[in-house]
Amino acid sequence: MKKLVTGIVLFHSLLSYAQKDDKTRVLSEITEKVKRYYVDKEAYKKVDSSFQNDLKKGTLNTLNKNDFAAFIGKKLRSDIKDYHFSFRYLENYSPEKVVDEKEKEKLHDFHNSLENFGFESVRRLEGNIGYINFKGFASPKSSANTLAAAMNFVASTNALIIDLRENQGGDNDMLLLFCSYFFDKKTDLYTTYFRHEDKIVTNSTQAEVSGTKYLHKKIYILTSKNTFSAAEGLAYFLREHHLAEIIGEKTPGAANPVDPFVIQNQYLLLVPTGKVSSSLDGKNWEHIGLNPDLKVEAKDALKAAHRKILKDILKTGTKTELTPSEIKNLIHQLEQ
Repeated sequence: MKKLVTGIVLFHSLLSYAQKDDKTRVLSEITEKVKRYYVDKEAYKKVDSSFQNDLKKGTLNTLNKNDFAAFIGKKLRSDIKDYHFSFRYLENYSPEKVVDEKEKEKLHDFHNSLENFGFESVRRLEGNIGYINFKGFASPKSSANTLAAAMNFVASTNALIIDLRENQGGDNDMLLLFCSYFFDKKTDLYTTYFRHEDKIVTNSTQAEVSGTKYLHKKIYILTSKNTFSAAEGLAYFLREHHLAEIIGEKTPGAANPVDPFVIQNQYLLLVPTGKVSSSLDGKNWEHIGLNPDLKVEAKDALKAAHRKILKDILKTGTKTELTPSEIKNLIHQLEQ
């Protein structure tokens, strides 16, 4: 009986050592990726020090792979103060199952189509006001037609509300295409510096788009604490060029683009690999976020924008389907 108990203890000891060694290799590879690719070349030192401290304390020993991934992802974001870092466990990942790029793109397009490429709803509000509820930036190759249809629908409205309160960002090229609808000519919006390649890329709007451009009209963008990344970019650049006002809550502040890395064939690591700089003043919204022009709780942002536009319509005498009296009554209803 004594031998059996000893054997069990030894087995658990070896298992614990194997798990610890596996996590050590994972942490080592994460540190290497941060060192090589992250836009701040010194940040890996903080990451390495933090990881070594956790290993010494044994903090990670009892965590399963999902909890381990969640812990490390949170640690990367908090230690480096960059919300674009992400780390998660790939439960069913296998190198043999990796499909080629065309097949992967086709699969992504299919899943994005199930959510209408981020366009939750497009409608006309009372007072002839356009409204687009947009929840994510899919690739323009797959979603350009949907964007064009949305912009064609709101083309004749007097003002436009773009609702980004639940938008977590996405494809950079889609950000540029969406912005293109609000500029009458090609415009350089920002540059992106990639440290690992030591190159700078200029990001510009398109002179031509397939839908109807929305020019010389007021635009209001709704934000929340969940408005993230490319969604922040759309709000940032339109406001910077005096094309839009922001209504809602302050955003988190995630400007830098990311690249994906598979770690030890088990985990997916997203590392911010570039730095965005506005072509106007060289700044961005990283770590800072966007402060709205009109600060209200996210749940009240749509009513606040609608009310603000209606008041402006009354002030300017803009023609709508409503009489001035009807507009005043609607404003009163929205204020309740």
